Amino acid sequence: MQVKWYARTDRHGVARHARNERHLMYGSMRGRRSRCVSILVVLVIGTIGLLWGCSSMPRKYVKMAEPGLTLTTLASDPERYRGKVAMLGGTIVEEDEREDHLLIRLTNRPLDQDYMPHRPADPQGPEGGRYWITVAKGKMPRGYHRWARVTVVGRVTGLTQLGNEPVLALLYVRGWGMSGAQDGVWEYFIDPNYVLEAPGGIQGEFGGIPP
Repeated sequence: MQVKWYARTDRHGVARHARNERHLMYGSMRGRRSRCVSILVVLVIGTIGLLWGCSSMPRKYVKMAEPGLTLTTLASDPERYRGKVAMLGGTIVEEDEREDHLLIRLTNRPLDQDYMPHRPADPQGPEGGRYWITVAKGKMPRGYHRWARVTVVGRVTGLTQLGNEPVLALLYVRGWGMSGAQDGVWEYFIDPNYVLEAPGGIQGEFGGIPP
């Protein structure tokens, strides 16, 4: 009888052990699923943050800009787009300092979907042309001469320099240097001292400060 009693006890113990193992297994699976969900959430949030960080243009300027306006279309008829907002990329090639304003000449670099400037497919074609931006003296970020490329938002003045090179009144510029320490941003804000007037030598007249 004692042998049978120990046998029953052993069978019950095995059953309890099996149940405990199943509980541990299910608990482990739930724990792994929970960790996987947490990791997935972190990855999704990180991806969204990365995509957001890749876009270098504030949304308000994207909404303000004239859709599909390129340097080619702008240079063909600057007067037609007077007052419109253009987004262009470029590299600084020269500047002309006036009494109150700075004129900066840029070689065009078309923007990609993230508003980053790149060399055009045909550097000698219309999209490889040049344009100007005008800004009050002392407003450009320190070190902008070291920028290798820029993204520009400006209001079309309807004026040109050196033939058909359009002039934009600068609203926003972001520059990239050879290193992150050389990057910079300038954004227009309402300043009673920042009155946009026509610098000498530019054809026509400016229609006032950017709104």
